[in-house]
Amino acid sequence: MDPLLLARIQFGANISFHILFPTISIALSWVLLFFKVRYNRTGDTKWMGAYRFWVKVFALTFALGVVSGVTMSFQFGTNWPGYMETVGNIAGPLLAYEVLTAFFLEAGFLGIMLFGSNRVSNRVHTLATFLVAFGTSMSAFWILALNSWMQTPVGFEMIDGKAHATDWLAILFNPSMPYRLTHMLLASGLTVSFLVAGLSAYRWLKGDRAPNVMAAMKTGIYLAAVLIPLQIIVGDQHGLNTLQHQPAKIAAIEGVWETERGAPLLLFALPDKETKSNQYAIGIPKLASLILKHDPNAEIQGLNEFGDKHPPVPPLFWGFRIMAGVGMLMLAVSWLTSWQLRRRGEPMQWLAKVLVAMTFSGWIATLAGWYVTEIGRQPYLVYGVLTTAQAASKVPAGMIATTLVAYLTLYVALITAYISVLFYLARKAKYTKYEKDDVPLPAAPTLALKEST
Repeated sequence: MDPLLLARIQFGANISFHILFPTISIALSWVLLFFKVRYNRTGDTKWMGAYRFWVKVFALTFALGVVSGVTMSFQFGTNWPGYMETVGNIAGPLLAYEVLTAFFLEAGFLGIMLFGSNRVSNRVHTLATFLVAFGTSMSAFWILALNSWMQTPVGFEMIDGKAHATDWLAILFNPSMPYRLTHMLLASGLTVSFLVAGLSAYRWLKGDRAPNVMAAMKTGIYLAAVLIPLQIIVGDQHGLNTLQHQPAKIAAIEGVWETERGAPLLLFALPDKETKSNQYAIGIPKLASLILKHDPNAEIQGLNEFGDKHPPVPPLFWGFRIMAGVGMLMLAVSWLTSWQLRRRGEPMQWLAKVLVAMTFSGWIATLAGWYVTEIGRQPYLVYGVLTTAQAASKVPAGMIATTLVAYLTLYVALITAYISVLFYLARKAKYTKYEKDDVPLPAAPTLALKEST
């Protein structure tokens, strides 16, 4: 295989595996803060029971997110030296800020969050939980600022083939950054919503009817029911922004080959790059123009106008539809389950099984959306500035293929172990006396034990 294609596949595999864990840890840290604040305000021990279970999930997720992120930095030097050589003056500081302001904050207070509930005051423990949550969000800010700049680069000038910053505020808050950051944070919230609801439904189906289980399930479902409509609105605005700055990406998503007015919204088609047309197309007339330009007769620019400077169509066409389809399924399930919980206090058996099946549905939607975003930038690595081919190294194909196989083998083993451990924790979760509503949690059980001895 072509070394460039192998390098792209390897980087895609690494980022696909890595993104799974920050997508959970970003929003889960805020859900943990919600559990802790609810316990502080109500004194109801079911919230602390939920906190104690889900903080284990957060710790495991955070650990895998850290170790999987290490390989990303190595690849900049091995497979993509042209990237840092050309835009390192901008990418380097942003990555450094992410480590200094976000990762250190998370790592510094994670120990207190995990092990300090009976060793520090309740106020300090709550503060540590907040700082970890804030750190995860700051991490997302810096990474998405860089990624958005690669999509819509501004605030720089090229000197001797290298990018130099001229306006750091413009770089940070580039035209696509607010939409991309909001879209990703909401995606994280939805991923965690269904993770919490799914694992809680699994515990409930296994006969664990502890109050903290139902409290967590309701939190996940109600959060999803609120976030998915917001995500639809933000996604629409993000699409309009992309149309303005990356029209070729939108044309590929919609499968529009020739510029046309009143473009249909294709529900199904088989894009054919050889004939530059769609086979077996089924669509709704004029709806794409209406959604993208709020005018059913508006003109949508076709792919043929971009020559060979446009992304591959099938991955974007199907990736977007997978993301949107999972989103619609999330909307239906979250609203139906919310209605059931309000009406009956608990879900029906079949609906609980649906929640279990959708435990990791957020991952599917996130990966599909991420592929649309990243593949949609091709053939550029930094849009309009640096092509992927220009940034690639001269590493032999055999060496890249060997490390790719090693990475994929390891990632399959790790993701299998991760999912297995989550369901193991759910099966083995104990309904201890300290999680009952009528027994208060001890402030410091180790000190109480010493005094009684």
